[in-house]
This record gives sequence, C-alpha cells and structure tokens, in this order.
Amino acid sequence: MSSAGTRTPAATATHRRTPTPNPNPDLNPDPDPVTGRSPNLLLVLIALCTAVTAANIYVAAPLLPLIAHDFGTTSSAVAWIASVAQFGYAAGLLFFAPLGDRVNRRRLVAALSLVTALALIAGAAAGSAAALAAAVLVASGATVVPQLLVPLVAARAPSDRRARHVAAVIAGLFTGIVAARVLGGLAGQAFGWRTVFVGAAVLTTVLGLLTAAALPAEERPARDGHLFAGLTAMPGLVRRSPDLWRACVRQAGMYGAWSALWTSLALLLTDGSYGMSTATAGLFGLFGLSASVVAPLAGGLVDRFGAARTVRGAYLLAAVSVPLFWLGGHVLAALFVAAVVIHAALVASHVANQTLALTTTSAPATANSAYVVAGFAGGATASALAGLAYARLGWGGVVAVAGAWLILGWTTTGTRRRAAAR
Repeated sequence: MSSAGTRTPAATATHRRTPTPNPNPDLNPDPDPVTGRSPNLLLVLIALCTAVTAANIYVAAPLLPLIAHDFGTTSSAVAWIASVAQFGYAAGLLFFAPLGDRVNRRRLVAALSLVTALALIAGAAAGSAAALAAAVLVASGATVVPQLLVPLVAARAPSDRRARHVAAVIAGLFTGIVAARVLGGLAGQAFGWRTVFVGAAVLTTVLGLLTAAALPAEERPARDGHLFAGLTAMPGLVRRSPDLWRACVRQAGMYGAWSALWTSLALLLTDGSYGMSTATAGLFGLFGLSASVVAPLAGGLVDRFGAARTVRGAYLLAAVSVPLFWLGGHVLAALFVAAVVIHAALVASHVANQTLALTTTSAPATANSAYVVAGFAGGATASALAGLAYARLGWGGVVAVAGAWLILGWTTTGTRRRAAAR
C-alpha cells in the first residue's frame, strides 16, 4: 500500500508487462462450469447495455424541435431540457455510482434499469415541458449503469487485457451517444418523439435485466459507515491517491477541450461561414463513431505500454487538433480531419485514465465516480466558457478555450508532481 486506501496499479507502468494468471474465473477464456456463461459474450452484453443506457442521457437533444412543435412553443424555449439531463446524470454519478462498492450490482443494475424505463415512459406521456423535464431528470439520474459495470469489468479482467476490456465498454458508451444523436433524430422525424422515448424504455428494460441476470455473483464485504459513505469519501480518496488525482485532472482537461469544440461546432456550421441546415450539421455527430473504432486500439496500447505513455500520446494528438480546428473556421476539410483526431485523442485518454482510476484504489466504484464527475465538471465548465467566447470572439475564441484547457490539464498535474518530488 502506497497510502491509506490506495495500491500501486499495474496500469501506471510504462514498460511492457508480463501476463499474469487471472485469479477471477468469471473472466477466464473458458465458460463458467456452473452457469455455462461465456465471458466474451458477457462483455458484449455489458457493452450493449452501456450503449443503450448511455443513449438515454442524450435522447432528448435531437428531438427538441419536435418536442417544441408538439407543445406549441419554440426550440429555444425547451432547450433547457437537454441541460436537465446533464444535471440528472451528474446527480446519479454522485449518489448511485459509488454504491457499486457496497451494494449487490445485480440488484442495483436491475433496479436502476427499471426506474429509467419507467421515467422514459412517463416522459413519453408528458403533457408539458415541465413534466417532460422532470421525467428526463429522473431517467438521466438512474441511467448510471455504465459506471457500475466498468469497475466490475476492470476488476474481473485478466491483468494483461484489463484496458482492452474497459475499452470495449467505452466503445459501447460512445456508440450509444452517437446513436442517440443521429438515429434518435431520424427515428423521431419518422415516428414522433414520444415513440423514441417508448423505444428507449423497452431497450433499457430488456438490456438492463438481461445484463443484471448475466452478471457474476458477488459477495460484498461488510463496510463501515452509511449507505452513501462513498460520496463523502470521494475528496479524501482523491487526495490520498496521486494517480487518481492525475487521472481526474488530465481527463477534465481533455474532456473540457473536446466539449468546448464539439458543443460550439454547430454554431460555426450553421452560421454565415458555412450556412448548413441543422440536420446537415447534426451529421457531424457521425464522427463520434471514430471513438468506437479507436477504443479497442487504445486499450491494447494501455495494456502494452501503460497508461502514462498513452495519455501523453493522446494529449499530443489533441494539441495537433487545435490548429486544425482553427483552420476549420474557413476550410471544411480541416474540420473533418480535426474531428477524427480530437475523438481519437479523447477516447485514448479516457481508456488510459479510467483504467488508472479503476486500479489505483481499494474502492474502484467510488474512484470511478470521482473520475467521471471530474471529467464532467471540466467539460461543463469549458462548454460554458466556449459559448461566451463564441459570442464575443467568434470561432477563434472557442479554439483558444480548448487550447487553454489542454494546457491547464497537463501543466497542473506536472506542477504537483514536481512539488511532491522536492
């Protein structure tokens, strides 16, 4: 133990690691002799469940024009519903995700999936924007299932393939986000936004309950403190673990840079520079699929070279994308390249940092919650600053915010490391 509640993770090693036997029989290559469950099929099921549940956070965003028309108002008048989903997810991360260290995951995944589905059904039946927002808040708060499954996957994966297993779940998460924004909008146009909410509820119920039933049995050790002790333990856990703190700060910098650019991109594409329609600009969301392709590759890099080298490479990629985005203010082809590069950087950094966060303490669910909340906070703050920058300085201001966020994310951790070395 390097400090109270922490242990030195294999993920931080920068040299090639020698494969070690997997002590967890549930993820051995052979099927479980009792259940007959294939670990590879279980991983696929978890990735699918992650995709479906992650999509629930963003399902309302592409449907806002249809929702506004249904309620007899303007899109700007209901735009706040998409923000409610983000706040709901943040609350769920704080209160529910840390329970993975204390509560049986089978029951928790099943319960949260059912609550999410019921809230989505309530949203489909909503007669006002306020009622819909309340339903979206509950659905987003309960849809933290991916952050319950990632720690389990990391804990039970063979040590020499841990990052690749985590990457498979992250690929599912990004696929769900893209599907919500692209396919959700198309389905809403064809069948109506209420049908999309009902469909999301059905998929959440089916995948959530199937995943809960397939999860390996767990014996939860007795822990002192109240049920939500994980929430109050987060700050101390981050302080005691330099590796967790570094992962949180660097991902906040990376996710903030991505959020600043990606949330403002629609403004650039629909303004005078390009004059695209909202639907055409929305197709840029398909570039998010590059993240699903990069995730397994990033997992292999982390397993082979370690998290530190992978994060350094990701930050270099992100730094390259910043001038490309600036050039993209006038050259559309530069935006295409920049979009692929920033997504590759984001997902590589995410796989490396999340693997590090999951393996650096004895409370992986709480550590993972702290990590995701830190990234979310960095993204939300950078997005807000980017909106102000675009209004005052145009696209160049947005690019400057992204560059500054990357510099802060990297130099802040470097400053603490040098101070600790003195």
